[in-house]
Amino acid sequence: MSVDHTQEFLSFMLGGLEYGLDARQVRELCLFDALERCVDGARVVPGVARSRGVIMPLVDLRAAFAGHPVPLEPHSDVIILSLSHCVMGMVVDSVNGVVTLRPDQVTAVPCIDGMAPADYLLGIGASGKRRLVLVDIDRLMAVGHDCAALTV
Repeated sequence: MSVDHTQEFLSFMLGGLEYGLDARQVRELCLFDALERCVDGARVVPGVARSRGVIMPLVDLRAAFAGHPVPLEPHSDVIILSLSHCVMGMVVDSVNGVVTLRPDQVTAVPCIDGMAPADYLLGIGASGKRRLVLVDIDRLMAVGHDCAALTV
C-alpha cells in the first residue's frame, strides 16, 4: 500500500478509551486556562470562549460521556476544531498525538445486538497494540446542534 493512502488522526482519551479524529480538522491545541472565557454554561456546554479572535462554544465531551459534570481544571486539554458548520472547542481527558493509519488498519465498528453503529463512528483503527475509536467529529458535533463562530 502506498504512503499516499494514509490518513492522520489526532488521538485523544475519554473515559479510559482512545479516540481519533481527522487531524486536518484540528485548528489548535490548548489548555482550558489559556482560553478567555466569555460566558459560563451548563454541564456539557460549559460556556463560550475566545481564542485568537474567534468566539466559539466549548463542549465538554468528558461530561457528555460520563453523564455527569466533570470539574474543569486549568490544565484540562482543549482541542479547537474547524468543522464544516463552525469553530468550536472540545474538552477531553488528554491529547496523545497524531497517529497515521492505512486503510487496512481500519476495521468496521461491529454491530451490537443487530443494531447498526452510530453514523459518526468511522471504524476501529489499529496501530501496534493501540486501538482507536475513529469518529467523524463533524457528524458527532452536528447531532442536534447548530453553532456559529464569530470573529472579533
